[in-house]
Amino acid sequence: MRYPPGEALLALHRRRGPMVDAGLGRHGYVYLFGAEANKFVFANSDAFNWWEAFQVLVPVDGPTALIVSDGADHRRRRSLVQPAFHHRHLANYLQIMAANADAVIETWQPDHTVDIFAHLRAAIRRSAIESLFGQAMAGYADYLGEQLQPLMDLTHLLPQTLRAVQLLRTPAWRRAMAAKARVDELIYTEIARARNHPSADDNVLATLIAGRTEDGEALRDNEIRDQVVSLIAAGYETTSAAMGWAVYALLSAPGVWEAAAAEVGDVLEGRPPDAADLKNLTYLNGVVHETLRLYPPAVISARKVTRELSFAGRRIRAGRTLVFSPYVTHRLPQLWADPLRFEPRRWDPASPGYRRPAPYEFLPFGGGTHRCIGSAFATAELTVMLARLLARTQLNLLDQRIRAGGYAALQPRNGLVVRVERVAET
Repeated sequence: MRYPPGEALLALHRRRGPMVDAGLGRHGYVYLFGAEANKFVFANSDAFNWWEAFQVLVPVDGPTALIVSDGADHRRRRSLVQPAFHHRHLANYLQIMAANADAVIETWQPDHTVDIFAHLRAAIRRSAIESLFGQAMAGYADYLGEQLQPLMDLTHLLPQTLRAVQLLRTPAWRRAMAAKARVDELIYTEIARARNHPSADDNVLATLIAGRTEDGEALRDNEIRDQVVSLIAAGYETTSAAMGWAVYALLSAPGVWEAAAAEVGDVLEGRPPDAADLKNLTYLNGVVHETLRLYPPAVISARKVTRELSFAGRRIRAGRTLVFSPYVTHRLPQLWADPLRFEPRRWDPASPGYRRPAPYEFLPFGGGTHRCIGSAFATAELTVMLARLLARTQLNLLDQRIRAGGYAALQPRNGLVVRVERVAET
């Protein structure tokens, strides 16, 4: 199995240490590796610019999305989106997550083969849209997935490649822009509908429309559009990537499926989990965390350096692009015992080998002021859907070449094919 570019970065760290300076002038890169490097990045957030570093996401997410916002704009937009992810709202989303998992499971039949990554990706997309934006928009889940894909494909390009694609207006760029126009038409229609004829389950859309900052400032429609699209895109692109690897690990790591299924049976006795159940699924929570450790959706993260800094006695010049890697940090033997082993029990406080990682040692959702706003939503969705999978099915991983790909979300590039051995009724 290959993991570009994660393995290349691990090799670079082994050869050159925690800091690598590459390239010339403002077009150069600084690679920082390890926990101390991550801590340094989060501690100096005022020295970095997100907008320039995350330009590859602008074609899909839009220029005002949280992920590409800086400073006061980021704080204002985040303050209006944050309430929708409060724990009291999260509890209401669990039933939707379980129902969408059950809906896809019910399409399977014993002795059939399925690309489980593609199936669960569709379920996660609908679940995220229905939870955050209601049933009206969930009706467009498949359409949005189809239209967003050409835009998603652009996010997997290197920045210099994307600039060339945009400058040359290649067929891929023209297809993506045509798809973006169709997405925008739908989202602006839904914004108008929710403003003039609101529904009880508009949820985040209603929050974005009605929300006001402390100064009484509302989001403009283009800002609402960018938050909606970025939440949908991130809500299924990264979560479905993690889901694919979780299923792969459950079926390939010896004894893991059996241990997780036994716990789900004991705790839930066949019913979908509610909010009170989540903390009692200790082993399954370990599966989720271990998946996010070994297969973090974001292999790298980047910042544009706006003022000169010093790390480990070495100069970091303004104008450079700084790159750090959760993938590398999560596989360092000085931080993790037997780091390449998939071991859910390392996350169990009752386990003899338990060690609680520091925030800069485990960062599948980033860190600091830009930490992913939907991290609790994503982990809950993974846990709930995996619980339904474990309770209702028995699967067999077929012999196949598993290849990982994607800069924006590390995922099984060619899918993940399984044979369905058993499907239980609800």
